[in-house]
Amino acid sequence: MLSSWMTWLPHYPKLRNEYSMAEIKTQTLDSYLRVIEISRDLASTLDLDILLDDIVRAAADITRAEAASILLYDDTARQLYFQVATNIDEPTMRGLIVPLDKSIAGWIVTNRKPARIDDAHKDERHFGEVEQTVRYSTRSLLGIPLITKNKVVGVLEVINKKKGRFTDPDESMLSVLGAQAAVAIENARLFQQSDLIA
Repeated sequence: MLSSWMTWLPHYPKLRNEYSMAEIKTQTLDSYLRVIEISRDLASTLDLDILLDDIVRAAADITRAEAASILLYDDTARQLYFQVATNIDEPTMRGLIVPLDKSIAGWIVTNRKPARIDDAHKDERHFGEVEQTVRYSTRSLLGIPLITKNKVVGVLEVINKKKGRFTDPDESMLSVLGAQAAVAIENARLFQQSDLIA
């Protein structure tokens, strides 16, 4: 019995590594399937609140984050504000305005680029007022711009990776979801505007 353990033991690191790779591939496949599922769901409703709620829940799921939020951008008023969040006191957050020039989300809108932050408190763009208002600490963050027809409609953020750091696959997956989300958000807004006119 001991001899069989001794022959197996040298292979343990390799087996553990292979198991880890298989686990990563399974998680990646699960994430892609979730993106496909949510993309289908986004096409089936024009209710903005339902859409946004579905998007943030999917974003947190596929990146294995503690929370996710969407900030919408009003280009007329040049304001960025929280519209929906998971796992955070949403009523306190909804409508909370974030400065374009003093926040990570503002930087994402202005530069039209993703931001991946391992330690938010060490980043000079971090807007700490949100944490004070909602009493939720941001450690790590991955945010992407929501762009459709060359227009920024908002920012999708995932907050506090449950295990490890946000990765390139997390960013890729969030970007795919974000592209779908941006179109769905713009369509829902146009539908709401046409409803108001009619």
